[in-house]
Amino acid sequence: MLRVAGAPGYARWEDQVRRTGGCSDPIRITGWTVSKDKASGELLHRYSTETEPGARLRIACGNRRASRCPACAWTYAGDTYHLIRAGLAGDDRRDIPTTVREHPRVFATLTAPSFGPVHNRPVGRPCRCGTHHQENAVELGTALDPSTYDYAAAVLFNNHAGQLWQRLTTRLRREIAAYAGLTQRELKEEAQISYGKVAEFQKRGAIHFHAVIRIDGPAGPASPPPLWASTELLDRSIRAAVAHSYTSASVPAVGDQPARTFRWGTQLDVRPIRAFGDGSDITEQAVASYVAKYATKAAETTGATDTAVHCRKCRGTGLSDLYHQPGSTLSRCTRCRGTGLGEDLARLPVSEHARRLMAACAALQPLYPDRALTRWAHMLGFRGHFSTKSRQYSTTLGALRQTRADYRSAQEREARGLGDIEPDTVLVLASWQYAGHGHSRGESVLAATIARDIQLNRQTAREALYDQIALEGDAS
Repeated sequence: MLRVAGAPGYARWEDQVRRTGGCSDPIRITGWTVSKDKASGELLHRYSTETEPGARLRIACGNRRASRCPACAWTYAGDTYHLIRAGLAGDDRRDIPTTVREHPRVFATLTAPSFGPVHNRPVGRPCRCGTHHQENAVELGTALDPSTYDYAAAVLFNNHAGQLWQRLTTRLRREIAAYAGLTQRELKEEAQISYGKVAEFQKRGAIHFHAVIRIDGPAGPASPPPLWASTELLDRSIRAAVAHSYTSASVPAVGDQPARTFRWGTQLDVRPIRAFGDGSDITEQAVASYVAKYATKAAETTGATDTAVHCRKCRGTGLSDLYHQPGSTLSRCTRCRGTGLGEDLARLPVSEHARRLMAACAALQPLYPDRALTRWAHMLGFRGHFSTKSRQYSTTLGALRQTRADYRSAQEREARGLGDIEPDTVLVLASWQYAGHGHSRGESVLAATIARDIQLNRQTAREALYDQIALEGDAS
């Protein structure tokens, strides 16, 4: 740390880290870029990493997981917040009118069924084990009796959760059409169903979904919904869709595993979203913040690891890529010896409950070879996207990132003295190569300090803005 702080290029290194937002695992690149006038060939600007500390330029890793990079996860959470809120409150810059607030919309939470009793904190009484657990007790979510807990069903449900959600959205449209007295084709001509959702792991390691679901007109959020559309109708339709047998997933009996039919749990919560709040906690800001919070988390919240544990050579299948004779020892992957695991689960610093779930993924992989269970063992079998949305719900993460990139590009052009030159008249040539990632041990300590400073400055600026808004409100 002292060597880094005392190096001649420390000021520039610190500037690079601040430009990444305090990224804890930046990508290092080398190369150059040249800007020339297209007509005259005049050199307008030249940049090379040769003058940078260590001849490297550091850029943010962009990882969404808060456990891997809090700085980049903060940016991802901010983008998710604006994406969800734009579909609730509107955004003129994204061609989403504020009239979308008048559309029927609810915040639904779909949970997993029970796979066996676990330690919990029931209201007004102790846990089944006879103990009043503290809020942060490590026992919460773990099985009361591991020998009877259905770990296989737990990971198979996680693995099929994406399929369950797809079936639910299809059935929901049918239920809404039935309540409105319309056919499927007629429904498309009168209304569209939009949603944005995020996945969250419960303490017990089971996945569940939080979703914003909205009824729009036939042209999406810019068109008013039909007169028959209401929040009550949307509520009834969601509950009917969840209860319908179509929204289940069947898993056939294989080996020692019985046939299973997975359905959503009985703990279904559907609440209307308020535009400005009427004493309810389910407001636009609260919902957008809640979704953004869980968009940066994964199975590590249950005590699992946040890195993949499958064998990279066989991609978790446990099979050789050269020899495929059933029952032959030659068909096993030589690196993992047929287990599909690239890590020893017994040595991983994970909770025992998570370890059993991850082991169940590896044990079930030969029985369900098309489900990629071992490959997603670090996610306890879940293989879907953590946050998704329908096409017409609101803007996209790509559009939000492009807006930020355009803003930074304009800032950079001003700094280079190219602000008065039309971008179409400039020819840009560049060559970049990957040169590694991450910080040294000394750099990590200093980068963490810089990241805390950035976070504190953001918090101070936010509080000052809230104080200003409050003062303006009192004055009015």
